[in-house]
Parts: sequence; structure tokens; C-alpha cells
Amino acid sequence: MPFRFVHTADLHLDSPLRSLALRNGELADLVRGATRSALTSIVDLCIAESVDALLVAGDLYDGSQTSMNTALFLAGELRRLDEAGIRTFVIRGNHDAQSQVTRELTLPPSVHVFQGRSKPIIAKTLASGRTVHIHGVSFANPHAPESLLPSFHPPVADAINIGMLHTSLSGSPGHDRYAPCSVADLQRHGFDYWALGHVHQRQVHSELPFIVMPGMPQGRDINEAGGKGVTVVTIDDDGRVEIEERPIGLAVFERLSVDVTGAAEWRDVLDLGTRALTRLRHEISAENLILRLSLTGTTPLAWRLRRDADLLKTELTNISAGLRGCWVEKIDLLCREPRAQDDRPSREPVEELAFLVEHEVLPAFGFREQLKAVAEELLQHLPPELRQTVASDEDALEELVMNASLMGSADVLAHLHGAAAKGGG
Repeated sequence: MPFRFVHTADLHLDSPLRSLALRNGELADLVRGATRSALTSIVDLCIAESVDALLVAGDLYDGSQTSMNTALFLAGELRRLDEAGIRTFVIRGNHDAQSQVTRELTLPPSVHVFQGRSKPIIAKTLASGRTVHIHGVSFANPHAPESLLPSFHPPVADAINIGMLHTSLSGSPGHDRYAPCSVADLQRHGFDYWALGHVHQRQVHSELPFIVMPGMPQGRDINEAGGKGVTVVTIDDDGRVEIEERPIGLAVFERLSVDVTGAAEWRDVLDLGTRALTRLRHEISAENLILRLSLTGTTPLAWRLRRDADLLKTELTNISAGLRGCWVEKIDLLCREPRAQDDRPSREPVEELAFLVEHEVLPAFGFREQLKAVAEELLQHLPPELRQTVASDEDALEELVMNASLMGSADVLAHLHGAAAKGGG
């Protein structure tokens, strides 16, 4: 029989809610429990597939706020694997290193948590007599600025060797630099499979040997959009490796852009939204779909959509409720009113003001610098990890400021437009 295992990482159990949409209590409960549901689904998969082991390449927890209740839930799920005769191999990632309960919890005897420099563990002896060895290195602190590769033993001769490492590799946007190393470094080490963790997007970096970043099994907000899953790995007596991605997440976050160009009536916008929502829902098989909608294009209704954004959100939310497990988290209004071909403002006062704001006020260097200073001051009131999410670098801050000013001015002008239309009537 081959050696079969499930490779996962970055569950971030019970991580705090970060999504703007979670003012909706029912949706908040769904997302709050999604990371636990993901672990339960992973354990169910391991048992159903009768695999030999589960490999968790770091960040089971989500940092210092981890509670003993979270740890007890984890222990209960790992006990299910123990009772099924399935071993679990775990390395600690940067978030696990922050947890106060990580070292206090008693885990089932079938669970092996690697330490700083650990000897390889025999996971199975194949029918041919070849042994399978798991190598792993955990880090005791939340920062690992140097490569951890020197802490690994060389591959065991005449055996199958699997390495577990929590690493940013050579760097990844939106992720802290952690235990850096290159794909070439890993290839040279001589292992048959590298089970990586840390970067939340799935990527197969190499097939000879396989170097796999499985991605997280469950997204937590719109910045972790798309389907998530785990990797099922089969290694035969000859060392041939086959991998298969399996979807896991209870809920999938997605961005959906709807072009409302030419929509002349409110009903037209709703019809376009309904068709787009229905089409995407049929394409996504996950039990729940959580959407960030963006309305784009040019329409004479642009000002009204902004003025009555609460009504629009209510109507589109009601439409999504008619689709199985579909939720509208937020609506971004990026549509604009049509302009004359020469792009000059009309003689209407609000239209003229809109032209001046867009073409003279917003692009002005002094205005942008003032807004940037305000944004930088506000960022100092956020926790460090949220600052990285909101504005990872100077270019991202600049884009954030410009988008905020464009949307804010458009909202104000929409209300002015509505007031002018009412006065004119």
C-alpha cells in the first residue's frame, strides 16, 4: 500500500472577524464558525479516505488571543483521527508561536509536534520495506528572519523523505517575511515532498520534487477570496508522488463586477444584478457564497444609486437570499454618469461642480498630500496587522486615499444632484 496523507496549513482557528459585512448577525455567525468547520471537514476527509496521516504545516492558531476553548476543540478533532488510527504531524508557525496555550494542551499520542531541530520520524514502512520519514522544524518565536533549512537533517538514505516548513519562500505580497528560502534551496536538499505553509494562496512551486503551498482551507474575508482546500498526496513504493486538490471551505468569498452601462431604470440595475448573481452562484459549488459587488460602467442612475445605496443594498440582499447560501457582503458603487463626448460639464450647477472636483480638486498635489497626512494619522490608531492589510506600502496608501476621495466626493455630489432634482421638480 502507498503512503497517503492530507497536507494543510494556515487554519487560523477562531480568528477574529475582519469583514465589513459582519454587521449581519447570521452572516457573522457563519464566518465565525467557518474555520472550525474547515478543520472538521479535513478530519472527515482523512477518515473517509483512510489516509495514513494529516500534515499541518503551521498556523493552526491565530496568535495570542487563542483561548483554551479553541485548543480543546482542536484536541477533540485530533482525537477523532487518533481513534481512526491516523497520525498527525504538526509544525508551529509564526501565529502558533504567539499562542499562550500552544504548549499547555495535552494532545493524543498519535500527534507529533516538531520542535526547533527534530530528528525525522518514521511515519510508515511500505510493502517494499522502504520507510517514510517526516522531517519538520517549528519556530518558538513569531519572527524567523533567517532560513530554517540548516535546522533540517539530511534525507534518510534509501527512504522516502517529506519535509514540513512554514515559510514565505522568497517573499509574497501581503505576507510577512518568514523563514526565507528559495525553491532551488528546497530542491537541493533532497527530500521527495515539501509540505509548506504560511502563504494563503495555493501554489505548486515544483514537481521534481513536489514543493506545495496548499493555501488556507477557509478564507476569512474578501481579501482571502476564491475557493480553498487541502492537498491529498499519494507516494508509492518507488517514490512516485501524485497530488490532488480537494475543496474544503464552508464559505467562499468572491468579488463580482456588474456592468450597468446603459441602465436607464432602477429595475434595469436589479435585473443585471440578478443575472450576474445567479450565474456566479451556479458556478460556485461551496455551501455558502459571500460576495463583494461592484457596480461599474456609465448610467444616468449613478447619482441615484449612490444616494439610495441603502435601498440598493436591501434589494440586492433580498435577491441573493433567494439563491441557496448566497450573501451580499458589501456593494462598491464605481459607476459614473455619462458625459458629453468632449468631456466638458453641462451648464447644470451640480454637473459643473462634479467636473471641477474630478479634474481640478482631486488631482491637485496639495489636496492629495493633505488627505495622505490624515490617512497616515488614522492608520496609527489601527493594530499593526490591520495597517498592513489596509496599506501595505506607500503606493497602496496613495491608492487608498484616491479611491476614498473619489467615492466620498461622488456620494456628496449624488445627494446634491438629488436635492437639485427635487427642487427642479
